[in-house]
Amino acid sequence: MIRPATPVALIAHVALRGMAGVAVLLAAVLTGVILGETPLPWATVWAALANNLWGAGLPVDPIDQGIIWSYRVPRTLVAAGCGAGLALAGVVLQALVRNALADPYLLGVSAGASTGAVAVTIMGVGAGAIGISGGAFLGAALAFGLVAALARAAGGGPAHMVLAGIAGSQLFNALTSFFIAKSANAEQARGIMFWLLGNLSGVRWPDVTLALPVAVLGFFACLWHARALDAFSFGSDAASSLGIAVRRVQIVLIGAVTLMTATMVSLVGSIGFVGLVIPHAARFLVGPRHGRLIPAAALAGAVFLIAADVVSRMLIPGQVVPIGVVTALVGAPGFALILVRGRVRG
Repeated sequence: MIRPATPVALIAHVALRGMAGVAVLLAAVLTGVILGETPLPWATVWAALANNLWGAGLPVDPIDQGIIWSYRVPRTLVAAGCGAGLALAGVVLQALVRNALADPYLLGVSAGASTGAVAVTIMGVGAGAIGISGGAFLGAALAFGLVAALARAAGGGPAHMVLAGIAGSQLFNALTSFFIAKSANAEQARGIMFWLLGNLSGVRWPDVTLALPVAVLGFFACLWHARALDAFSFGSDAASSLGIAVRRVQIVLIGAVTLMTATMVSLVGSIGFVGLVIPHAARFLVGPRHGRLIPAAALAGAVFLIAADVVSRMLIPGQVVPIGVVTALVGAPGFALILVRGRVRG
């Protein structure tokens, strides 16, 4: 006879899994800091980190110190925050709309955030009253509202949501291109188009203080509603019958998704496939229960985007490839494999 685990054993098991996840994340961050365009020995990296974290006073070349602390560390941390945030957004959207193809990119949220950020940057929308992140949030919220309204008018089914998302994505991508063609000069247009493909080159420490808190806040908001997400997987009527405050939970979770997506897009541009592929990969590893799926997806998304950033810096010597290109090159075959093996079900 199998005895149920005691509370102490359950707590120890959860703590062990959490420590293992933190160890994996730290290893990925250190890898992202060590590897890059310029090869640096581990001893130099450790000395630079010790000098800034603990004031160790170890001898390090000022150029190497700047590369490590002012460039690679914030870049890697933002990549981790963006990867976790986009993966969480995918998990939530797939549960809420009950469609395995749902993600911020496919449902138009990412395209709307891009449009809002570009409108603020180039068109001067808001007259300086809102920043790029605020513009991205408003654009993402507008896009999701439009997609949801169109899907409801078409019938409200999961397939209608995806089709409406495709239409919304095309609309907001067209608006973004129009804004660039109308108001940007050649240099601005080139920079923005590179940014829209996903670019971490301009990330610095102030961006870390925005990306990480938003990712952490989104993580705990999703984890707090893990059981509600389990119920939503069977439909909103089933969730309501189980005592879930459907409308309130939907507003909170959609707000969290919009905030995470808008923040990440405003910092690094539009990065596809993270919110689509990572939730399926995590679901394959830990199962569909959101209490496990949410931490696994956040960790996998962070590690995946750190790895993609490392590849983007090293793929072509002397040139940084947009990170969105790398995620698509990896994500498209990965999703095709999941689809062929029957892991995706609408």
